[in-house]
Amino acid sequence: MDEIDRAILRELQTDGRIAYADLGPRVGLSASAARQRLQRLLDSRAVQVVGVTDPMAMGGQAMALLGVTVDGDPRPVADALSAHPEVVYAVLTSGGFDLFAEVVSPTAKDLLDFVNDTVRLIEGVGGVQSFPYFAIHTHRFLWEVG
Repeated sequence: MDEIDRAILRELQTDGRIAYADLGPRVGLSASAARQRLQRLLDSRAVQVVGVTDPMAMGGQAMALLGVTVDGDPRPVADALSAHPEVVYAVLTSGGFDLFAEVVSPTAKDLLDFVNDTVRLIEGVGGVQSFPYFAIHTHRFLWEVG
């Protein structure tokens, strides 16, 4: 991946639906060259273009990152968590927690009920620590591409 590829990715992070006619000049290429570059990145699977929902717009008002400790292999617990629609993602970690899960619920009560009545009852869960947070405004996740 060279500097032009990284410039293309920075532009896509700003506007994922940018027209090639606009993208090309912004990164120093023609529209067709920008299209070819992006297609090469997609074909190599270095880049994936996906839609990302805003939890607040989808009705979620209570969000938390859950730090989960597991007795044994954490992979089955991550799989069990991922099966629930409240779980945005679950990732295995090394450190103080065996995995993290981001959870979005309609209300704080729903979030509390999910943690106590679902997460804590999953076989292998040793403990759960909740880190609630509040997304007052729409947010975007940007990855540094160089």
